[in-house]
Amino acid sequence: MDIGSKIKSMRMEKQLTQEELANRCELSKGFISQLENNLTSPSIATLIDILEILGTNLREFFNEIDPERITFKKEDMFETEDEELKYHLKWLIPNSQKNMMEPIIITLYPGGQYKEEKPHEGEEFGYVVAGNILLHLGDRVNKVKKGESFYFKPRMNHYISNPGKTTAKVIWVSTPPSF
Repeated sequence: MDIGSKIKSMRMEKQLTQEELANRCELSKGFISQLENNLTSPSIATLIDILEILGTNLREFFNEIDPERITFKKEDMFETEDEELKYHLKWLIPNSQKNMMEPIIITLYPGGQYKEEKPHEGEEFGYVVAGNILLHLGDRVNKVKKGESFYFKPRMNHYISNPGKTTAKVIWVSTPPSF
């Protein structure tokens, strides 16, 4: 771990100059500069004092949290198929059930449909990438064409279907995760 860079970063987040941090810790500006440039190491007592001024402690400072994963490759994605209902489902983000939203791509083959979902909290959004679909919301049926989108609060049973003769593909995002 690069202690100096981490202290410098925390100091800058708090909008403190080296001199201000030094004064609050009863240290010299030169010592803070050397520390941030990894030219010296603080004693444990001095490090505790510095971290207290920066609003943290030893445990939090040395806790190495894995950086948040932002991009995902094709091999990260999970896929499943339902031959009876004639759909193929691809989860775009691995383990998205632990997130606030869950994006998928669903391919509906001619005559296919996704399983009917019961009402739940949250919101649903979809964008039709290819083909046309029917969005079933309770007793209402809405036609959604390629290049169009849908958005609703799932307060009634709902599902999508493809009554056409060509394959349809939809990017669908649910919050909270429900697929």
